[in-house]
Order: sequence, then C-alpha cells, then structure tokens
Amino acid sequence: MNTDYQNVINSLKAKIELIISSYEQTVADNQRLTQEITVCREELNNSINKNRELEEKVNRLQLVEAFKSSSTDVREAKQKIGKIIREIDKCIALLND
Repeated sequence: MNTDYQNVINSLKAKIELIISSYEQTVADNQRLTQEITVCREELNNSINKNRELEEKVNRLQLVEAFKSSSTDVREAKQKIGKIIREIDKCIALLND
C-alpha cells in the first residue's frame, strides 16, 4: 500500500513539475511577445509619423506647383489686360478726334 501512495505522489510530482515548466515557458513567451508588440507599436508610430510628414511635403509641393502655374497665368492675364487697355485707349483717342 505504501508503494501505491509513493507511485501516486511521484506521478503528481511529475505532473506538477510539467505544469510548472509549462507555466514558466508561457511566462517567457508572454514577455517575448510583449516586447515584440512594443517594438511593432514603435515601428507603426514611426511609420505613421513618416507618412504624415510625406503627406505634408506632398501638399506643400502641390501648393508650390499651383503657385508656379498661377504666376504664368497671371503674367499672361496681365499681358491680355494691357493689350485690351491699349485698344480701349486707341478707341477713346479716335472718339476724341
């Protein structure tokens, strides 16, 4: 009878040791995964910030391009207005004669 109890106790000890080993492995895995999550979050935040910076840069470049084309359009518009004013001046001069 004593050996039966000893066998049960040894079996329980082996199972407890297996459970403890499994627990320790799970804790180690959890720590590793927590560190990976932290690294991934930092990388994500860096990517988000870089994306925002690039979007702002694109917007600034688009704005610069818009002003560049506008300055050409403005110059052409001023030339056309100047031409129209000269024609009006000629018409006024003809009416005054």
